[in-house]
Amino acid sequence: MIFPRAVGAIIKRNGKYLLLDRKNIEYGFASVAGHVDDETPEEALRREVIEESQLKLLSFKKLFEEDVPWNTCYKHKGHHWIVFECKTEGTQIPEEDEAKSMGWYSPAEMKTLKLERVWEYFFKKLMILPNND
Repeated sequence: MIFPRAVGAIIKRNGKYLLLDRKNIEYGFASVAGHVDDETPEEALRREVIEESQLKLLSFKKLFEEDVPWNTCYKHKGHHWIVFECKTEGTQIPEEDEAKSMGWYSPAEMKTLKLERVWEYFFKKLMILPNND
């Protein structure tokens, strides 16, 4: 099965990760992310970082690609994720249609949040959060 593509931006500063509390399905705290439209994943990444956070993307590195069939959103069942580590500058300003709030969280603080299921999975995969399962 071919899944729609999605990009995710893991943005870290001073030991903390930028997370937004999503207003839309799947609810919970997540990194900046979105679908790849008629563009490359790198173009989608640049667009999503600006749209969702207003941060300037300085550089990025692809961490992994993976099909996640159980990851659903308002539009699709299953996604082909391309996750990047990103360096940014500026002050974050959340997109009010997308996020209830946005902030910087340490891994210890992240453990207390209700993360979107796919982001909890990615943070454990990257060993940002412990995998106690």
